[in-house]
Amino acid sequence: MLFPARVSKTLKFLAPILLPVIFALAPAASAVEVIDSLDRTVALTQPAKRVITLAPHLVENLYSAGGGEHIVATVSFSNYPDAAKNLPLVGSFNAFSLEQIIAMEPDLVLMWGSGNGLQALDQLQQLGLPVYVDELRSLQDMYQSIRNLGALTGFAAAAEQEATRLESGFAILRNNHRALEPLGVFYQIWHEPLQTLNGDHLINEVIELCGGSNIFADAVSLAPKVNLESVLDRNPEVIVASGMSETRPAWLDNWKRYPQLNAVKQKALFAIDPDQIQRPTARLLDGATELCYQLDTVRRAKAPTP
Repeated sequence: MLFPARVSKTLKFLAPILLPVIFALAPAASAVEVIDSLDRTVALTQPAKRVITLAPHLVENLYSAGGGEHIVATVSFSNYPDAAKNLPLVGSFNAFSLEQIIAMEPDLVLMWGSGNGLQALDQLQQLGLPVYVDELRSLQDMYQSIRNLGALTGFAAAAEQEATRLESGFAILRNNHRALEPLGVFYQIWHEPLQTLNGDHLINEVIELCGGSNIFADAVSLAPKVNLESVLDRNPEVIVASGMSETRPAWLDNWKRYPQLNAVKQKALFAIDPDQIQRPTARLLDGATELCYQLDTVRRAKAPTP
């Protein structure tokens, strides 16, 4: 639109006066307040724009929540999604540099409670940095964490949509397996030492929603080391191994030395990509779907022929 010369001259004169008033009247970015996994209130005057994540699963969940582009640095093994592979690193989840974190000038740090350690929380708080602590022990924790990360970075709507998608997906799996007779499952993290997970771990909930029963759910520690005799004695119908990569671990076939095991008899030695089952992220739905399918194949094989 063209203005007469006199009007244009007037607007040019008034602009320095009116623009500050217009900006002052414009709504400021909304303050944000959420409760983290330690029941701490994390309050920001506005959504975070520069975020450092101190665990790979936090990278994934922030991308799922819509705020992945606000990550300015992370730690090693943050390999999903592909964009995360190009992020600057401040170390590993258990050995990161406070100096590098400070240099990045974050307005929010996301940390993993048990992985990073609560000493790290004290150090980061002493530096005056806002810190959100994440410790996910259930599917509900995971949904809420995605919602919180979305709120903290200004993507509450996108985060709600993703959390709702996950809730729906897991509910379908649970409903499809609710009435089935449980199968005894040994979930094997590693072979030397022989290690599994107890009933407090998130994976235990996934095993149960697929109609499985974790044979070491009663173990005291979260990731107990167990002996061979205890596995043979509890005689699982299914053994699921994770390993270190998406490749089926070769040591899973060591169980074939024990033909008396129900899992060996039923050819129920399965593997799942650890990134899809051991990370509390949206990809866990893929891992759970695979686990449910594996257990269903055992049920079908056991079913009497009509």
